[in-house]
Amino acid sequence: MLEGKTVIVTGASRGIGRASAVALHREGAHVVLHYGNDKDSAQATAARLGTRTALVQGDLRKPEERQRVWSEATAWRGGIDVLVNNAGAWLPSELNDDFGWLQGWEANYELNLLAPADLCRQAILGFRKRGGGVIVNVTSRSAHRGDDAEHLAYGAAKGGLLALTKGIARGYGRENILAYAVAPGWVATDLAGELDPSVLAGLPLGEVTPPEDVAEVIAFLASGRSRHSTGATIDITGADYVR
Repeated sequence: MLEGKTVIVTGASRGIGRASAVALHREGAHVVLHYGNDKDSAQATAARLGTRTALVQGDLRKPEERQRVWSEATAWRGGIDVLVNNAGAWLPSELNDDFGWLQGWEANYELNLLAPADLCRQAILGFRKRGGGVIVNVTSRSAHRGDDAEHLAYGAAKGGLLALTKGIARGYGRENILAYAVAPGWVATDLAGELDPSVLAGLPLGEVTPPEDVAEVIAFLASGRSRHSTGATIDITGADYVR
């Protein structure tokens, strides 16, 4: 279902983004791998995949960079069929530090909410000319339950991204524009870092979710094989958080 389709995956140099790029490419897609700073890793992934790949670098915290990333990605093959908003970071917002609090909220807003929102907007405008398209936004279990006291802004931003996804699905479904969210829990990525043994022991499966598990869901949703799931959120937490 993805043969001939062009997909952009943000934050594709590692973790969920890299695994998603691999899975989407396996399904026949032409994949634009976006990266921020880790050029070597992004290039290694592109080299591993071989043909049907392109690299785009950009700091998504900056509005002008977001526009450039999208422009370069669409120029590769004349448009984008699937947007996977994966790039993000677990940024603190320290309550007891005035500067840290403001900086944390601003940083989370720019990277974890406004950047994917801007890319969603560009995708919708482009999809209208192509007869439709798919958006998959990577949120977090924090979007449902909130995050810890040091990461209030992160949870709020991910909650906003979840609401945005639902709004897009409801508002643009008649134009064949589909939008889904995936909400992982602890995933074996750099963002999660080394988990405390007590946390690991409390996970129902006794292990952290591999990024490939998240990637398989993203690839399925991107394929459009379940159109009427648009607006849905798929939790991928190994039953650590169950709604």
